[in-house]
Amino acid sequence: MLTSITDGILCCLTGKSANVVVPIESSEPSDGYEFVEVKPGRVLRVRHIVPERHPGDEEVVDQAPGQGGTVHCKRKITVYRNGQLVIENLGDVVRSEILHCQNGNTEPSSTVEVELSDYNSAATSTPIPDPKSASPAPGQQRRRRRKPKRTVMIDCDRKISSCKGTHTDVALFFIHGVGGSMDIWGSQLDFFSRLGYEVIAPDLAGHGASSSPQIAAAYTFYALAEDLRSIFKRYARRRNILIGHSYGVSFCTFLAHEYPEQVHKVVMINGGGPTALEPSLCSIFNLPTCVLHCLSPCLAWSFLKAAFARQGAKEKQLLKEGNAFNVSSFVLRAMMSGQYWPEGDEVYHAELTVPILLVHGMHDKFVPIEEDQRMAEILLIAFLKVIDEGSHMVMMECPETVNTLLHEFFLWEPDLPPSTSPPTQDNPPLPDKTPPTAETAPPPPENKAQNK
Repeated sequence: MLTSITDGILCCLTGKSANVVVPIESSEPSDGYEFVEVKPGRVLRVRHIVPERHPGDEEVVDQAPGQGGTVHCKRKITVYRNGQLVIENLGDVVRSEILHCQNGNTEPSSTVEVELSDYNSAATSTPIPDPKSASPAPGQQRRRRRKPKRTVMIDCDRKISSCKGTHTDVALFFIHGVGGSMDIWGSQLDFFSRLGYEVIAPDLAGHGASSSPQIAAAYTFYALAEDLRSIFKRYARRRNILIGHSYGVSFCTFLAHEYPEQVHKVVMINGGGPTALEPSLCSIFNLPTCVLHCLSPCLAWSFLKAAFARQGAKEKQLLKEGNAFNVSSFVLRAMMSGQYWPEGDEVYHAELTVPILLVHGMHDKFVPIEEDQRMAEILLIAFLKVIDEGSHMVMMECPETVNTLLHEFFLWEPDLPPSTSPPTQDNPPLPDKTPPTAETAPPPPENKAQNK
């Protein structure tokens, strides 16, 4: 603690942070690590694992006839001036019994109504009053017909198929959040690379072994999003799956919105609700950098208490091995104050047509479960899984359970729409690819994950 106070005083005198993150010189490309210069002087460390390919792997790139399914995504999103958001699902919306939320409807076509102004409350299911049929009370004037402030129409066909590890056209991108690094994905990177998947995991600027520019503008949402856009364009394959944790979920949403044809599926782990990002004015991270540096031991202890369901020696070792919450005070302050993304509101999330798996740790003290339930209500094709034994760092606490959930989602295919014409020799009946329900799905391994 005395050392931290001394370093904090030096930080105040010199104006520089004491623990600046710099690239590791000993890392070689053969170790699976690469250093990518996304901008002049801005270098990110990337762990890129390409599995060994065997002759004939190229032959399985194209799906065989009958594999996968095409989902008709037709949606009307209306925002009224009073802050009400009405989402009308008109296409073949894929729902499943594992989706749990206040308005979880398993019908192909459904309407979801939410209030933008009341975020923490559950979505309202009250139907919109029809001004034509409503009769005004005596002495009360008839209300005018409400005019929408904004209307968004989505009409597209999305092909969704399983992603097998032997395919050379599949890439998995793992994106960490504030204070993390690629090391928090260690169990997932090893697991999926052994299955034959190509995996890519970058360190955000100022994190892990990436370079740390000493200007606050380098850590805004848009600056980090452009870094990840460069990484995505460099390593993207024909089909790409994005896996984000906490703040990294916002960047996954950004990439899925920017590249809808290339992003195949998305996994959001403890990412929170579909709200536009705005830094908090009353936050401990608004304190001067030198003060934050003096408080770094307390911040690390608080993070351990809030991010893990248990705080034993195992969790402390996981935190150390994962190189989590080991960033300079300057980077931490700049990251928290740079979380400004006004475009990422509920309408922005409702426009996504990619299948999304939401994973939530029940004991998460950073993200309430109501936020992930809200996200499941807004998204078009969403599945919510709750892990009872996990918290905010659930992929480190319960790696086997998380790996199983992710792999099942990668291999999942939607049920095909029923044929309108009777089966014939030229039009055979479609195979049964109905997603597993509560009755047909196998029980989760050792009751570590609970379907919600």
